Amino acid sequence: MENSSLLYLFTIAFIALGIMKLEQKQWKIFRYLPGIVIVYALSMFVAQNMHWSGDDTITQSYKLLKNNLLPAMLFLMLLSINFRAFVTMGRSLLIAYSGAFISLIFSFIFIFWLFNFTLEEHGIFAALSGSWMGGTANMLAIGAALHVSESQMGYAMIVDSVNYTFWVMGLLSLVVIAPHFNRWSGANISHDTINDIGCSCTIGPKRYWLLLIVALFISLLCQILAMQIEGLSQTTWVVLIATLFGLLGSQTSLAKLNGSNQIANTMLYLLVALIGSRASFENGSEIVIYIFAGSAILLLHALCMIVLAKVFKLDLFSIGVASLANIGGVASAPLLAAAYNRSLIGIAVLMAIMGYLFGTFGGLFVGYILQVIAS
Repeated sequence: MENSSLLYLFTIAFIALGIMKLEQKQWKIFRYLPGIVIVYALSMFVAQNMHWSGDDTITQSYKLLKNNLLPAMLFLMLLSINFRAFVTMGRSLLIAYSGAFISLIFSFIFIFWLFNFTLEEHGIFAALSGSWMGGTANMLAIGAALHVSESQMGYAMIVDSVNYTFWVMGLLSLVVIAPHFNRWSGANISHDTINDIGCSCTIGPKRYWLLLIVALFISLLCQILAMQIEGLSQTTWVVLIATLFGLLGSQTSLAKLNGSNQIANTMLYLLVALIGSRASFENGSEIVIYIFAGSAILLLHALCMIVLAKVFKLDLFSIGVASLANIGGVASAPLLAAAYNRSLIGIAVLMAIMGYLFGTFGGLFVGYILQVIAS
């Protein structure tokens, strides 16, 4: 087809932005099935029926768009990082967040070894670890850096969606036993509330074009610099350099421009649609064992957090929100915080945003360790 590449890009954009718009209307289906998963599944279904996988022009368009959007998205998402507010959260909250992060790394490595997964499967859990220590953006970054196939990314998204849903419900149901848990752990429940996370990126007029131009320039610069550095794959360097630029950008006036989160989220949905358009599941029965392994990872993580609470006398709010800030991110951690006290929402948001930074490094570390274990 003469305009197959244009049709492909239009269809991908239509699916991504259409589902994104519907999700904003808060339809009931999105309570149980995240929009990200629907975008992935729908783009995969359409692509397979249109027979786009064998078209060289479409393949080139896919690579071009993906390679340029990924570093731009990472840069924009990291602009809301606020280190100063993070380090002033208080001892118990910092211990809880650090413990959640480290216990997830340990749980992924131990369960991967225990289930004796193969080298071909390590990418699924590496990408999943990026999501459970940061978010979907980190999952895509890890997937690109470690060359995880589009189909394996699909498995990771499904495991993420299924286990995450039950994890959120479980943590919310535990709120009522907080007083009993806190007496058992010996916690001193006195939190300094953090309602202002230090980000003014939602104030003032939208600066979409300026942010988009800067983000695309950063994307180009990341790719140019990555070609000059050896030691890791070029895509890995692109991810790391984009993360560094995002962290630096968060310390400048760029962090105060309104609109970065919306553009980054749009890019995220486009990237998921692109990946879905190249995926195909040859053996869907394997997903059951992956979901079971994901559940085992979360249970081991929960056990570690309970021990941490007892040793450091942490309350249920601290370990629960720290856990969900990693696994659920900005979308769900504030909901759990609000279930305790609305004045604690700022803490949950701050923890979740920090995952945009730490999730990439944590996921890459897990990925390389899993490679060693499976080799």
